[in-house]
Amino acid sequence: MEIVRYPDPCLRRRNAPVERFDTELEALAREMFQAMYRTGGVGLAAPQVGVNRRLLVYNPTGKAEESAEERVLCNPRIAWKAREKESGEEGCLSFPGIYAQVLRPVGVRVEALDLSGEPLALELSGWEARVFLHEYDHLDGILFIDRMSPADRLAVKPRLEELEAAWKEARTGS
Repeated sequence: MEIVRYPDPCLRRRNAPVERFDTELEALAREMFQAMYRTGGVGLAAPQVGVNRRLLVYNPTGKAEESAEERVLCNPRIAWKAREKESGEEGCLSFPGIYAQVLRPVGVRVEALDLSGEPLALELSGWEARVFLHEYDHLDGILFIDRMSPADRLAVKPRLEELEAAWKEARTGS
């Protein structure tokens, strides 16, 4: 399983709800965790692997051996966001080598379904809230570059242009 890189259209597409809770879904989630760990990430959304479904996985530790921290969320929705926000550095597996400050709520309440289709609710704060919100944005076609300040966006523009050129070259072979 490969991670889709910017500017692949999969990253901006509308994502359909997860409707089948079966062994295929479990296998997809496991492969997503493997790809995430292999590339040094802490979270991954299905559109980032070319699957336009409302599914995300994360482990705020980023360590495969700490599997108790793994979360798989199907069809998540935000029930509440803290008014207070804080800035923190983010990167994204679909944007290798790009990091910037992003302003996010310090806490969030999430309602979702697990891999069996059972409802679950989570209260997240700090780093875990940031990781979830980053991945949740992917489900709505929002990328972390969309949340950067104009100055940061300008600073990363050359790297974005490199990613665009590499993506185009890979598609055309020229």
